[in-house]
Amino acid sequence: MFLHQHPYPPFLFEGVKKLIVGTLPPPRFTTGAFKDGDVDFCYGSRDGQLWKILDEIFGLDLTYTTTEKAIQERKAFLKDQGIGICDIVERAQRDKIDASDLGMQHVELRDILAYLAQYDTVDTLLFTGGNSKNGPEYFFRKQLRTKDIHFGVLSDEVPRIHQFKHPETGRYIKTVSLTAPSGAANRAVGSLPRYKELKSKNAAFNTFDFRVLQYRQHFME
Repeated sequence: MFLHQHPYPPFLFEGVKKLIVGTLPPPRFTTGAFKDGDVDFCYGSRDGQLWKILDEIFGLDLTYTTTEKAIQERKAFLKDQGIGICDIVERAQRDKIDASDLGMQHVELRDILAYLAQYDTVDTLLFTGGNSKNGPEYFFRKQLRTKDIHFGVLSDEVPRIHQFKHPETGRYIKTVSLTAPSGAANRAVGSLPRYKELKSKNAAFNTFDFRVLQYRQHFME
């Protein structure tokens, strides 16, 4: 049994407005067995798309190497934009050493509500995935249920948007369940009516372009 410990603490700071919320990076980030092109920071897998999407949206010209320079570029961008990162899973056990959310067992969660009480400027949670089992929204819904907090629908179209009232601060916080920035989600993207519509108008349009459109709206608003 492999103990998959999250290698990074939440990236939070005074004045943060949005939080990116995922689960765990690939196990090699826990063991330090990086691949060429990995960045030793949240969402730094060379196989992931989050930083490539943000690079495209904001014109960042990021470095994609396992270097301190690459880390500092990402931290500077996040602080400049008021975006933090607080993945919801602290650790989990796995029979198979892979990055599958479904493969996580005996999951220990971070207390997102406690972080939101401490950083009370946050108004939006950006989930890197939806309500499928062991996804970030799935786990967050479990946390809300333990506190009997209502999770209200604002929009039921992809990306689905909800709202809840923080039990301590009394403020309303919006959540957006973005299409996961991983290749594993490409099949689901391809089946979306909106994607099919855009693809029919432009044969060169692809799943990466679809994410860029979606993420731009919610990262820049």
